[in-house]
Amino acid sequence: MDNAILKKRLNTFKSAKGSLKDVSNEVVFEVLRAWENWPGTASELYRELGLSKMQMVTMIQKAKRLVKNGAVMESEFKEIASNGGALQSGPCQGIELGLTDGRIVRFPLVEQLVEFLKKAA
Repeated sequence: MDNAILKKRLNTFKSAKGSLKDVSNEVVFEVLRAWENWPGTASELYRELGLSKMQMVTMIQKAKRLVKNGAVMESEFKEIASNGGALQSGPCQGIELGLTDGRIVRFPLVEQLVEFLKKAA
């Protein structure tokens, strides 16, 4: 999400005095994602979002607490298209990748695994 849009969404939760009240979990998660993907310093980010240092700290703490408690639903499933040939059906003849939540993703070719990991990063 663009930081200008995120700033506008944050402003809807600001009181007349500038304090944040009842910020939705969705916006809190967007702040966390913006912070994780921000290439500059944290001070540049909170200024760009129109937050104070302590507001930014509080938002990140709340988001991390929600993530730790499992309140976060990861982003929607995104299909990764492959330019390779047709995938084989039946038992996996390639690589199996076990995810932390117990799911298994199978890749018949190493190139498909590499492509998946690049796009998932």
